[in-house]
Amino acid sequence: MTDLDDLAASLGALPPSVGPVRLVGVDGHAGSGKTTFAARLAAALGGAPVVHLDDLATHEEPFGWTERLRTGVLEPFDRGTAAEHPVYDWTRRCFGPPRTVPAAPVVLLEGVGAGRRAVRPALAALVWMELDGPAANARGLLRDGPELAHFWAGWVRAERAHFADDPSRPHADLTVDGLTGRILRATLGEPPARS
Repeated sequence: MTDLDDLAASLGALPPSVGPVRLVGVDGHAGSGKTTFAARLAAALGGAPVVHLDDLATHEEPFGWTERLRTGVLEPFDRGTAAEHPVYDWTRRCFGPPRTVPAAPVVLLEGVGAGRRAVRPALAALVWMELDGPAANARGLLRDGPELAHFWAGWVRAERAHFADDPSRPHADLTVDGLTGRILRATLGEPPARS
């Protein structure tokens, strides 16, 4: 697989994973380039919808979004209907109006933990953004500015605990360089490894 067009074609050829939808996770450390890569991939897919896990997470529960994802996104997709999920306002610290996401042929699920064990059965494929935790976190802090340094310190602890308990990287079908966006390794279409 050499470019996004090839990847988009490969993803579109996968069997649906939840109802009529091929749900594709884009996971990696905060600051690893997930949002940027997901936007590029969505464009290559002709405008595929993107569900951002930051919309489902909260200050108090950075990884406590599984139930909101299940009821707002996965269950509607499984029925073949549009999803409607709450959107967290990180400034006001509360949920705002919901967002509707069509049950498109390919939908991207972008965010830290998109490949967690509770979500993997619903995924058609999992992309891992390859950038080590410290480099990704430094990049995220630079992006968000010093006023969020306290938030980032807490986030780094929560992220480390999450990936120690429930790593996504070993389950990735595709690895992408978090700095360049270049596809490093792909196992899409290959037979599963034998245990």
